[in-house]
Amino acid sequence: MIADVQKEILSLKKEKDFCILAHCYQTPDILEIADFTGDSFALSTKAMDVENKNILMCGVRFMAETVKIFSPDKKVWLSKPDAGCPMAEQLDIDSLRKLREQYPDHVVVAYVNTTAELKTLCDVCVTSSSAVQIISNMPEKKILFIPDCNLGSYVQKQVPDKEIVTINGGCPVHSSLTAEDVRKAKAAHPTAQFLVHPECIPAVVEMADYAGSTTGIMDYVAKSDCREFIIGTENSIVQHLQLAYPEKMFYPLSKHCVCPDMKLTSLTDVLSVIKGHAGEEINMSEEMRIQAKKCMDRMLELGK
Repeated sequence: MIADVQKEILSLKKEKDFCILAHCYQTPDILEIADFTGDSFALSTKAMDVENKNILMCGVRFMAETVKIFSPDKKVWLSKPDAGCPMAEQLDIDSLRKLREQYPDHVVVAYVNTTAELKTLCDVCVTSSSAVQIISNMPEKKILFIPDCNLGSYVQKQVPDKEIVTINGGCPVHSSLTAEDVRKAKAAHPTAQFLVHPECIPAVVEMADYAGSTTGIMDYVAKSDCREFIIGTENSIVQHLQLAYPEKMFYPLSKHCVCPDMKLTSLTDVLSVIKGHAGEEINMSEEMRIQAKKCMDRMLELGK
């Protein structure tokens, strides 16, 4: 059944001129039919280089918006319109305006996990893998970091010469992981290394052998001689790593570390979008797109 649906998708995507992007939190059956897999920002840059007229994002809304910002000449589709991101949506434009008024001498740095609308009021954008480098390279000393206070706290410790103000925001899934979860996991697997995403709370990140983005975690495993790992990020990564490295063992930090929005997209949803029966085309005004792109362009400049 799955193989039949995959075969139909692979055939139709060529006929309908679709490029399929799948965030690495998606399930293996979707990753197998994707043209590109990876983190959200990496996927948006891949989309810029393809000739396909249609781009299908298997992920959440802010990711599809980012693709559209960089590829305005292409039709960008979100496979599941209900797939949002609680972190990206927890701060609205009016609240950000008030924060800018409250901190008038601070540069606003936005985690890429924000809406296109919020990015229009931000000065610089960062990813979890580039945040430390970008903020280190910024000439400005005073920074208002939105929306993830955990990533902001992680960056502050790595770049102590900056004055970073954070707000009370973040990923509810990663933030639910606790130091007690870590202690229990390490007791159960004493020889395993603990790898964590910096969206987790500081008490959890401080206990890690390695902290980094999803891609960073996967790269770390690829290069490590260790045979066992406790994974402190979305549990789909545990599954992907186990398939990629069957000779190694991977343990979830918590069985509850599952993003429900990322799990909304199914293989049949992908097929329905390509057939023209489902999905949502992402649209925004050219004014919004240009303004939102500025903070990401500066990220690329500072990352050189």
